[in-house]
Amino acid sequence: MKVEWRIFGGVAAFLFVVCGLYAWWSGDYFDAQSTAAHHLDWVGTVALFLSGLLCLMCGGYFWFVSRRIDLRPEDREDAEIADGSGEVGFFSPGSYWPIGIAICAAIAGLGIAYWTVWIIILGLVFTIVSAGALVFEYYTGARRGAH
Repeated sequence: MKVEWRIFGGVAAFLFVVCGLYAWWSGDYFDAQSTAAHHLDWVGTVALFLSGLLCLMCGGYFWFVSRRIDLRPEDREDAEIADGSGEVGFFSPGSYWPIGIAICAAIAGLGIAYWTVWIIILGLVFTIVSAGALVFEYYTGARRGAH
């Protein structure tokens, strides 16, 4: 996880530097165009600042996790390709719930596009229900020990 937090930290630092430069540059541009006081393009400045905070948050999470887990093969200089082999995780091969999640999210997106509040709410509720069904798909089987 060392690589991940360094990438996000570098992008966050870049965005904060660009945010300051953009605030200065946009204010300087508006001063040259008018005789009014120092103006600032708040939309771009806030967007760059919040983007930097988002990257800083992700980088902080990866840094926090990287201190608590063992080194992965990607983090070691002496790692071999075979060190990364093996089981990665469990992926449900026969689940239809991702299709349901996509359809419900598309309904919510359609509600946002037409700004119809009841369609937005309906799509979000069904998206949450579908995601819950996907998460708990393998926990709803028959009880153990029941005959």
